[in-house]
Formats: sequence, C-alpha cells, structure tokens
Amino acid sequence: MAGHSSATRARTADNRFLRGVAGLSKCAGWISAGMIVAAVAITCQMIFVRFVLNGSTIWQTEAVIYLMVAATLIGLPYVQHLRGHVNVDLVPLSLPMGARKGLAVFTLSLSILIVALMFWYGYDYWHFAWARGWTSDTVWGVRLWIPYLALPVGFGLFLLQLIADLTAVILNIDAPFGLEDS
Repeated sequence: MAGHSSATRARTADNRFLRGVAGLSKCAGWISAGMIVAAVAITCQMIFVRFVLNGSTIWQTEAVIYLMVAATLIGLPYVQHLRGHVNVDLVPLSLPMGARKGLAVFTLSLSILIVALMFWYGYDYWHFAWARGWTSDTVWGVRLWIPYLALPVGFGLFLLQLIADLTAVILNIDAPFGLEDS
C-alpha cells in the first residue's frame, strides 16, 4: 500500500535562479497539461468522425501520439519540481544528514550527466530532421522537426530543473531528497 511521501516540492527561498527555473517548470507543466487536453479532444473528434459521420481520419492518430509523447517530455521538469517521480527513500532515510547530502549530490550529478547526454542527442536528432526536411511517411506528412522539438525542449528544461535541485541542495536551501533531518 502506497503511503504519502514526506518529500515536498522543491524549495527556492529568495534565489532568483531557483525561482526562475521553478517558474519555467510550472509553465512546462501547464503546457504539458494543455497537450493532454488537446490529445483527448482530438481523440473525441476522431471517434465522432469515424463512427458517427462514417468518415475517414487522416491526421488525428498521428497528432495524438505526438502530443502525448511531447506532453510526457515537456512535463518532466514540472514533475521533478513537485518531486513526483518514483522515489524509493529507504536508503536516504536510513542515512545521517551528511551522508544523505552526499548521496543527493551524487545522484543529482549522475542524473544531470545522463539527462545532458539525452538533451544533446535529442537536439542532434531534432536538428538532423530539421536540416534534412524529414516528413512522416503518412498521408498527413507532418514535418518531423515539429514533434521532435519536444526532445531538446523537454530534456533541456528537465536538465535545468535538475541543476536547480542540485544548487538548492548544495546551498542548503533545500533538504537532500526533500527529506528533513529526522
């Protein structure tokens, strides 16, 4: 049975960088939610056209897939800001505060490295699609740089939120793993 985590959203104090990143993450969360709402509306429209009007649909399925993937990627920083990712805090809870902070710095640094690589390759893939003028092999023929833009944007904002989280832990603005000393 899942319990309520003691972790809270990321703290920013009076740090302008942390507040700015938190604002970007919240904005990304709203955009992500809007994409999900748009995908649901398009799905409903597609069902109506197919089964009520007995018409064919051309672009709806592809648009819904791209919107849901983009919503997932662009929503990453907001979920990180809220500490909503899967978190197993058994090890951090069992450590003293000094070791907990060391573990937090290590895991955040490793996460930053991995997400930075994903950002770099996502940007490279997006740029390649843009430079080559790739389009999808469907009737709609969407220019693929448009949906692929979610890769560098999502991972870039996620990277920024991770850097803000690391900064907050190092500056003692936020507790490691969002867990106060117990």
